[in-house]
Amino acid sequence: MEINSKRKIKLYIADNTDFKNKVLTYFENKEDYEVVGYADDGQKAFIDICALKPDVILMECVLPNLDGFVIMDKLTERMGINRPKIIIVSSLSHEGFVSKAMAQGASYFICKPTTMDIVEQRIKDVFGFAEKKEEEKVKPKNRALEEKISNIFITVGIPAHIKGYQFLREAIKMAIDQPEIINSITKKLYPAIAEKFDTSSSKVERAIRHAIEVAWNRGKIENINSIFGLKVYTSNDKPTNGEFIALVADKMIIEGA
Repeated sequence: MEINSKRKIKLYIADNTDFKNKVLTYFENKEDYEVVGYADDGQKAFIDICALKPDVILMECVLPNLDGFVIMDKLTERMGINRPKIIIVSSLSHEGFVSKAMAQGASYFICKPTTMDIVEQRIKDVFGFAEKKEEEKVKPKNRALEEKISNIFITVGIPAHIKGYQFLREAIKMAIDQPEIINSITKKLYPAIAEKFDTSSSKVERAIRHAIEVAWNRGKIENINSIFGLKVYTSNDKPTNGEFIALVADKMIIEGA
C-alpha cells in the first residue's frame, strides 16, 4: 500500500488500556494524521476496520472477544493484500508472541511501555517516509550511535522485543552524554528513564537486569568477552546493571561516540 503524502494517514486504535488515550491525545493535532476510529473490544475493532479501511492499525494483542492475532487472520481473509498495515503495541513481550505477530504480517511489534515519538516513527517507517524535521537532519552521529549500540545488543544476545532493550539503550546514551550519571544510577539515571517511558524506576531497574540476564542465559559469553575484552566473564559472572551500562558507554566513547 502506498500513501499519498498530500493526504493524512488514517489511524485506527484497537486497545483496551490507557495507551489508547495517549495515542488519541498525541495525534489529535497532528496535521499529517487522522484517527478514524478506536475500540477496546476486538469484535468491534474488526467491524470498524473493515468499514473504515484505515491505513495503519495500532493494536494490542490482548483484547476481549477477539484478540489481536485473530483480528489479523480475519482481516487477511476479508481484505487480502489490501489489509491495513498493523503495528502491534503490546505488554506481551515473550518471543513467541513477537514471532507469531510478525509471521502473521505485523509491520512492527512495540513493547509497552513506549513513547509516542517511537510510535510515530514506526508509522513513518512503515510507509518509508523520510523525517522532515530540521533537527533530525543534523543527527547522523546519533543514528550511527544507536546502530552501534543495537549491534552490540545483537552480538551479546539481547533481543529487541523485551522492555529492557529500550531502557538499556537509553541508559547507555545517557552515560555517554553524562559519564558522571553512572555514579547516580538509582537517584538520577533510572528516574530519568522512567519519566521518559512513563513507568517507575523499579521497573526500569528490573527490566534492564532481565535484559542482561537474557544475554547471559543465551550463553554468548565468547561474543560478550570479544566485545569488552578487558574482563573475562563466565556464565556465572554477570555484570551489574551499572557495570554493563558503563562498559558499553566506555566502549562507545573510546570509539568516538
